[in-house]
Amino acid sequence: MSVLLTGATGFVGRAFYQAYKGDTTCVVRHGEKHCFNSFFEIESLHSATEWEGAFNSEVEAVIHLAGLAHSNTFTDKDFFQVNTEGTLHLAREAAKAGVKRFVFVSSIGVNAVGTSGTAIDEMADAKPHNSYAESKHLAEQGLMQIAEETGLEVVIVRPTLVYGDGAPGNFGSLVRLIKNVFVLPFGLCRNKRSFISVDNLSSFLYTCAKHPKAAGETFVISDGISVSIEEFTSQIGRGLGKSIIQLPIPTWLMLMAAKMIGKSSQANQLLGDLDVDSSKAQKLLDWEPLETMEQAMEKLK
Repeated sequence: MSVLLTGATGFVGRAFYQAYKGDTTCVVRHGEKHCFNSFFEIESLHSATEWEGAFNSEVEAVIHLAGLAHSNTFTDKDFFQVNTEGTLHLAREAAKAGVKRFVFVSSIGVNAVGTSGTAIDEMADAKPHNSYAESKHLAEQGLMQIAEETGLEVVIVRPTLVYGDGAPGNFGSLVRLIKNVFVLPFGLCRNKRSFISVDNLSSFLYTCAKHPKAAGETFVISDGISVSIEEFTSQIGRGLGKSIIQLPIPTWLMLMAAKMIGKSSQANQLLGDLDVDSSKAQKLLDWEPLETMEQAMEKLK
């Protein structure tokens, strides 16, 4: 099976390519530095991107990772043009070219920014909490309509926070922090958050591209366990070969302090719950994570 992979130069894309390079043609922007054996160049991702020549006769599936990530530097219009319209244009062009399957990497943010006592599964209501999540949700809805009209097999994947060596965003910030300190304030934090390692996500995306039962399905996906931020940061420390002291600071006090300095959103992402039930992936697709969290953290540098 041959896969066309967008977002190939990103964190997840690079990991996917390393695991499945023999089956993968990578989409890159003109002038973007890369070392892919097989690639297709575009100017940018939007509603008029030129895809002619991208879908050779061997391409059976598209895995669509590319898009704008949640950031204060982008407007609502930016998110819609790239994450929604760019995605739907790519799917229509793939369908016209006879591509069988389209795997769309959406976001767990489509469901919620957090949970309270109940794990999110595929039956949970969509509650996109910001423009980024809304743009992903609109893309999901448009893809299902394209599937009905063309027969394109759409698979929607909503990952939790993706971690691993070289990860950007919150995980990268935590790694940098733990490299420089040995004391953290999470000793009393007993929240429940789900995560997925980049290699586990790559494995799952490849499974979604080829498994017959994945067609038409939506999946929330994680490592299959939920941990507190105390346990998660301690695991990072062990992966880095550092022993971390976790001070017993009350969670409410940390939340109050974060609010006072305008960091409530970041604090909630660390201290709140975001628990998902990804058992559907195991039951329907017979998929199992390639590695445990401990094994993934051992790859940190």
